[in-house]
Amino acid sequence: MSTHSTKLLRATLSALHYSGAGTLAAPYLAGNGVILMLHHVVPGTRRPFEPNGILKVTPEFLQSVIEHVHAAGFEIIPLNDVKSRLTDGASKKPFVVFTLDDGYKDNRDFAYPVFKRYGVPFTIYVPAAFADGEGELWWLALEEALRRLPRLAVEHDRGTRTYSLLTDEEKTAAFGEIYWWLRSLPEDKARALTRTLAAKAGFNPTALCRQLVMSWDELRALARDPLVTIGAHTCRHYSLAKLPRPDAQREIAESLRRIEDELGRPCRHFSYPYGDETSAGEREFEIARELGVETAVTTRKGMVRRAHASTLTALPRLSLNGDFQDIRYVKVLLSGLPFALRDAATRIVTPLVSALRPM
Repeated sequence: MSTHSTKLLRATLSALHYSGAGTLAAPYLAGNGVILMLHHVVPGTRRPFEPNGILKVTPEFLQSVIEHVHAAGFEIIPLNDVKSRLTDGASKKPFVVFTLDDGYKDNRDFAYPVFKRYGVPFTIYVPAAFADGEGELWWLALEEALRRLPRLAVEHDRGTRTYSLLTDEEKTAAFGEIYWWLRSLPEDKARALTRTLAAKAGFNPTALCRQLVMSWDELRALARDPLVTIGAHTCRHYSLAKLPRPDAQREIAESLRRIEDELGRPCRHFSYPYGDETSAGEREFEIARELGVETAVTTRKGMVRRAHASTLTALPRLSLNGDFQDIRYVKVLLSGLPFALRDAATRIVTPLVSALRPM
């Protein structure tokens, strides 16, 4: 999301908060619950050049979210209870589920103590190759390469693109352009290009994985606590929609098997890497169902409703991220109002655009 878009969304959420619209709308729009998504939980402030800082929140912010959802009447439940919560209809209280993607060590070091203090269950989704210490956190490798280099020439399909990287602003702009270009490429090609950039910057990108992500031994130790559920997140964190169906199926099935073998317990839950519409769609949802996955989560934004009982492998989530660490924003988002407004706008704009197209 661009800086301009982030500021606009913050202003919109603030206006909805101070108007009281979110509070009024919550009983009608909040749905049956929400699945919250996090990545990193770390103390400290964001650096001037840290484009992946959007993936980080502080332990203090996490604590404030937990206290708010308790005070607002939500019930915090484990992911294992979502299916029954949507199908039996026994409880009228809305629920909250906490999930974290990728298995970072800071989840254990900083998030876990907060969850433990409040008795909050949570799920960590782990790519098998990450826990093996062989994963490619290419988005972090790209950031580190740009941090180290004063200048960079990249061979695009349409020629060489040269970037000056002398200021934080130049580095941030370059990251945004290169990141989305890499996201558009086949996975193997994008990873190879990132390895090349890391080599130019003089570091081994695989070392980031071993430095930042929990090993199987560390995951086993953490998972001894009944508050902790470990879910699968593919083997190599590939965008599944880019892969042929047999490869996508293998990524999901093998990741489920590895979790079960390493932890000695069934793995019933899955998270799609990236998780947006371009990375996971109906084909992937069907594969997850065929493999017996109980729940699978996307990054499509929205509240969980009773209707999701029939689409448990395509559940939406609400991101808690570094650009919106303010409990005012969380309150409005949990009301469901922003998503209702978004859906209403889509219903109006889409037919209008279609009607205005030339015949």
